[in-house]
Amino acid sequence: MDNSGPEFSKKVHFMKLMRFETADGSILPCVLDTDGIARDLSSLTTDISPAILELGLLEQIASRPLQDFPFAQKDGLRVASPISQPRNILCIGLNYLDHAREAGMEPPTEPIVFNKVASTFCGPNDDILYSPKMTKLDWEVELGIVIGKPALNITRDDALDHIAGFVLVNDVSERAWQIERGGQWSKGKSFPNFCPTGPVLVTPDSVGDVNNLDMWLDVNGMRMQTGNTSTMIFDAETIVSYLSEFMLLQPGDLICTGTPPGVGMGMTPPRYLKTGDVVTLGIEGLGRQRQVVTEFSNL
Repeated sequence: MDNSGPEFSKKVHFMKLMRFETADGSILPCVLDTDGIARDLSSLTTDISPAILELGLLEQIASRPLQDFPFAQKDGLRVASPISQPRNILCIGLNYLDHAREAGMEPPTEPIVFNKVASTFCGPNDDILYSPKMTKLDWEVELGIVIGKPALNITRDDALDHIAGFVLVNDVSERAWQIERGGQWSKGKSFPNFCPTGPVLVTPDSVGDVNNLDMWLDVNGMRMQTGNTSTMIFDAETIVSYLSEFMLLQPGDLICTGTPPGVGMGMTPPRYLKTGDVVTLGIEGLGRQRQVVTEFSNL
């Protein structure tokens, strides 16, 4: 396969991207300057999409001083996911040793792969939707990887060149559907809004050591999860290389890399989310999220 194209980890320096949404659904794409102030990218693009990543948006931004972009007029706008809808959302299960133990499962010798359907993808502060048919709604703070250029059968050493950046993800899960209903895990992972993502997409050069980031999650102000990406069984580069052995990873694809201990299923007795609960979470350098568990109405 021809792997020519942007080499993100080598050429793109400090960069954090965000998207805001207006009341009529239009998107304001932004880059944060070194003071954390949002700059309007509308002169370059109407959105931060998989297609525009593939066309080298990050290189275009990096080639110009951030002061060239005006301050964003974002007051009153909704914080959207930092990229538009990905083609694929892939997930790695039981990727933290202590989480595998709390789940009563053997640590995997190869990454456990499953998927979340596209309609799970939502903004970082959007509601977690609660169905009356749910009984064991759970939380999972996770590091997300966003692919920047096509990857097929690549080595671990080359993996960073195919990564556009990293994001914060809440891999929301309905455990009864995941574990007690037979078949694959995906049915317990795929209800609408089960993948809050963002608020920022942080390029590899900006995030520091992606395999040594602190992470946390609270429910109603009580700390549930405390972890660090250094305890992942399979690190970010290994995951990208591994997946590329079996499938073509495409720009914009989102990979959720697993969660540390402290999920509701692992508590004694188990504790699950109910309507009205507030979930807050964060990863060092990747921002924070806040969601309210809300009973859904039919679409």
